[in-house]
Amino acid sequence: MFEYLKGIVTKIDPAYIVLDVNGVGYKILCPTPYSYDENQPATIYVEQVVRDTGITLYGFLSLEDKELFLKLLSVSGIGPKSAVAIMAAEDTDSLASAIQNGEVKYLTRFPGVGKKTASQIVLDLKGKLGDYVKKSTAADLTPSLQDALLALVALGYTQKEVDRITPKLAKLPENTADGYVKEALALLLKK
Repeated sequence: MFEYLKGIVTKIDPAYIVLDVNGVGYKILCPTPYSYDENQPATIYVEQVVRDTGITLYGFLSLEDKELFLKLLSVSGIGPKSAVAIMAAEDTDSLASAIQNGEVKYLTRFPGVGKKTASQIVLDLKGKLGDYVKKSTAADLTPSLQDALLALVALGYTQKEVDRITPKLAKLPENTADGYVKEALALLLKK
């Protein structure tokens, strides 16, 4: 029914935000509510889910995130709350890469996802997430970002950990190698 809502974020909670749209406050469950700023305008891509227990709005930063949510909902055994929990626990690029590469063990670390459900996610979605998997090649990265990634490996982080945060770092404004390392450490320590 709704594609997106534009308004002012009036409340941020660990599980949801409240968006004031022309005097009406919409409670929107989000995987990443702290990505928004309180008392600031925001455009939130929403999906309305109707159940016998009520009508719920789920909100996302981008249309791509909303589409990934809908793909997760199409998997047998994954409901809206599970899909949001999965998306909250991982950035969408890493999640899509894990599904694309058939990493069942990796997917079982998400809340409510056992081996059977993880296998079902891979079975249903593998090969259907090409638009979401963004591989960053060395040619796409600035020299200072390449230096920062090498420094992270030298600091003892695994290549897999570094690869997981590379898409986020590549989206940041151009920075020095030291600046990228600081940003990377903040991302790595969040996990």
